[in-house]
Amino acid sequence: MKREKTNKTIDESNPLDSDIAQEVCELVNRNGYKKPDLIQLLQDITAEYNYLPEGGLRCVSERLGVPFAEVYSAATFYKAFSLEPRGKHIIQVCVGTACHVRGASRILEEIERRINIKAGETSGDLMFTLETVNCLGACALGPIIVIDGEYHGQMTSAKVSKLLERYTATKRVKARTVKSEMVAV
Repeated sequence: MKREKTNKTIDESNPLDSDIAQEVCELVNRNGYKKPDLIQLLQDITAEYNYLPEGGLRCVSERLGVPFAEVYSAATFYKAFSLEPRGKHIIQVCVGTACHVRGASRILEEIERRINIKAGETSGDLMFTLETVNCLGACALGPIIVIDGEYHGQMTSAKVSKLLERYTATKRVKARTVKSEMVAV
């Protein structure tokens, strides 16, 4: 499912927006962040939610006494930050020259087929976000992909299937455990 960018404002009647904003405000208060800590705070919010929710950014602006435009500017300047929800697992496929000539496009197509999203999208269940990058700095290992910071080199279509199974199998095991606990109750 492709996530479309919108210019929505915080919906105060939406409990999710209000809850996240409140949690971010509590994080700011609890850790005593100050104006010079803006980037660190944005990193901490990203670590917690895997994106920067608008309600959280507005709270950061208010609590740090920084104009919202400045907070938004920092949040959109760095590629490490996202204003859109991202998947639990971030998959980056190198499409640089060395990886390209070794079949990166086939690897990307296989990943897209397996998780049913295109590059630049996040799955509807927020399990995966698929991105392409121009270089990962490991050309000798190409084609290469990175999942959650872990490098996987000399990738083939067959290896993609096996690798992704590790991440989807975890989800199925957890779902089965929850289901069996519900039955036992």
